[in-house]
Amino acid sequence: MKSVGILGAGSFGTALAIHAARGDRDVVLWARRRELVEQIQRTRLNEDYLPDVQLPMRLRPTTDMAEVAACELVLVAVPSHGFREAVRGLLTHQDPRRPATLVSATKGVEVETQARMSDVVFEEGMAADREVRYAVLSGPSFAAELARGMATAAVLASEEAGLAAAIQEELASEKLRLYTSGDVVGVELGGASKNVIAIAAGVVSGLGLGYNTSAALITRGLHEITRLGVAYGGQQRTFAGLAGLGDLVLTCTGGLSRNRQAGMDLAAGKSGDEIASGQMVAEGIRNSLAIQRLAHKRSVEMPITEQVVEIIYDDKPARQALAELMGRELKAEAEL
Repeated sequence: MKSVGILGAGSFGTALAIHAARGDRDVVLWARRRELVEQIQRTRLNEDYLPDVQLPMRLRPTTDMAEVAACELVLVAVPSHGFREAVRGLLTHQDPRRPATLVSATKGVEVETQARMSDVVFEEGMAADREVRYAVLSGPSFAAELARGMATAAVLASEEAGLAAAIQEELASEKLRLYTSGDVVGVELGGASKNVIAIAAGVVSGLGLGYNTSAALITRGLHEITRLGVAYGGQQRTFAGLAGLGDLVLTCTGGLSRNRQAGMDLAAGKSGDEIASGQMVAEGIRNSLAIQRLAHKRSVEMPITEQVVEIIYDDKPARQALAELMGRELKAEAEL
């Protein structure tokens, strides 16, 4: 593949574009806002999202979806609430004589429909009467560190083993180690639901609680994520890997985590609406509702997620939420 397109010029989309452009290929980075494209062209910096990283010359910013559609491989890195529109626009412009190859780098679930990103791609492909080959990229990967060339490992999951292997070969480098998986469901739900647990971790930190509390929260959060993923057909071992435990630990503890910061803001008294209106998207704010609804559909117990939703949307005091979690009925740890 000599051309790669990236839909979404936020921090992670830009980081992926920088990584791809460091190889022997041309990269097209699509942004919705013309002023952002013009600023990137002028300064070779994405001052809104990654202001400290110079963009390679083989990276070309654009607002023209047709330029991305002409690429052999397209990575979609827009927020989950804009994912459907972006995929629909892309398929409109792509050559119908060849299958579209899409990689989702979006860690979320559609709130209104509870559709995973693979579901959205399937639905939009059917509506456009197009063949779409799909994979999902997930794992512990802060955009700023990937863009700076710090060693990163992630997972590429696809139901087509050959496709996952081909994309792995194309995008892996000495700075980005990629593993393949066939568990699309597990990788997608791991990436989406860990954001909600990270908000809870941020609340714990914002309240000044200790490492004991944080460790317990992360561990029990992993139980919740695993229960949900298995209920929807994911493989339990996926959640012990990079797309589960690895991503969860990073997002719950790392200083660059938007979702952790959102939790700290909640602990400081900010409302969910205030946080959601910021430029940097914390996917867990919106996706807490989607994850809660998915859990209810399959009668999956997710007490941390329930409390996060009540803190964000019902203004429940964070300390009350913690007290209710600690006061739940006692049980054996091995119960999944």
